[in-house]
Amino acid sequence: MRIHTDRLIMRPVQEGDWPDIQRIWEGVNASPYARFDRPHNTDSTDVQGRIARWAAAGQGPDHFFFAVCLCKTVIGYIAFNRRPIGYEVGYCFDPAYHGKGYASESLSALMRLMQNRGVRKPTAGTAVENMPSVRLLTSLGFVLTGTEPVSFYADEAGRPVFFEGGVFEAVL
Repeated sequence: MRIHTDRLIMRPVQEGDWPDIQRIWEGVNASPYARFDRPHNTDSTDVQGRIARWAAAGQGPDHFFFAVCLCKTVIGYIAFNRRPIGYEVGYCFDPAYHGKGYASESLSALMRLMQNRGVRKPTAGTAVENMPSVRLLTSLGFVLTGTEPVSFYADEAGRPVFFEGGVFEAVL
């Protein structure tokens, strides 16, 4: 299955996408927003194995993993993962392509696809300080419904480093 927009193609993640996703994670790990996410392991063997699992889990009903492609280049990915109350949306884009509307364009198209598959209340999480991600979600109709302390890593002394995570929900 392929979904086309004016500029992008969204298709299921394939095993061979691992070098592109490794490149994306390396860029994200170096970005100022890295502190709001789990550090991505960029070891080739680890990335290759994880992307093979994504490709195998592939296209539902519990998980949907889409590569977002500009021409033939994978510039990001979007995942929909089943949760008890619906699907949680996750996304990650190469920082070199931030601010160009690609995330909004691809997420809009995939949200319509999921709506056609019966999804009514997708959720998403992001740090409330991650303003580009907050703006993206709100532009797509997501509303902040709550916050929670989140920690993905510890400081040098082993103490968890927390930030305020926003819980967002949309109604399709």
